[in-house]
Amino acid sequence: MKLDFQPIFLAQSISSVDQHQSIFFHTDCQLPSRKFGTRPAELPTFPTFAPMSNGRVILPTERFALTIDRLCHQLIENHDDFQNTCLVGIQQGGVPLVNRIHQRLLEITGIPRIENGKLDITFYRDDFRHRSKPIRASVTEMDFLIEGKNVVLMDDVLYTGRSVQAAMSALGDFGRPQKVELLALVDRRFNRDLPIKSDFTGIQVDSLDEAYVRVEWKEVEGEDIVWLFPNKGWKD
Repeated sequence: MKLDFQPIFLAQSISSVDQHQSIFFHTDCQLPSRKFGTRPAELPTFPTFAPMSNGRVILPTERFALTIDRLCHQLIENHDDFQNTCLVGIQQGGVPLVNRIHQRLLEITGIPRIENGKLDITFYRDDFRHRSKPIRASVTEMDFLIEGKNVVLMDDVLYTGRSVQAAMSALGDFGRPQKVELLALVDRRFNRDLPIKSDFTGIQVDSLDEAYVRVEWKEVEGEDIVWLFPNKGWKD
């Protein structure tokens, strides 16, 4: 069998879990392809976008709100009146998320109170002793115990899974939960270092490891929006 190299496109896809749609950002590359005659006519074609030199919006404001509401309704289906459930946001990215989810749950259900807190994981990370820069811890605000309760951990972006691992360790200081679930607004599912998976997912992003996902919130940046940048260096 003869292999030759032909210029084709390598795609980064962003999948919306609720509608199972994909958006592709193309960058030119060389990959091996086999010659089997002409390309079958039935193969699907995808929309083509310009190379990603700058950030691209992968979750605009309108769909951002719909995604938050969908996640809320999924939580309601699984936890009913939240009598034995608490929401915990992982500092820092998970805090705006847990605040928004908590607010919308109260509005949708009319429940007067749902336990929620903020969890700092700084000194539970497996790399905190290897940082070149001084570590600045965030605040933990947990005025309840999780003994025997269902805990929904929340983070804005699920990436390597190491933050979630650290959060699981930090939760142990507040008791032994009955069950722990994970909610992530953005799941970078192909960049995992640990066998960790979200139970509730906003969108899934299939991107190269050097790409960077940025979540912006109306309360902080003035607009609810999610960006994808071509490399981590952008955030510096």
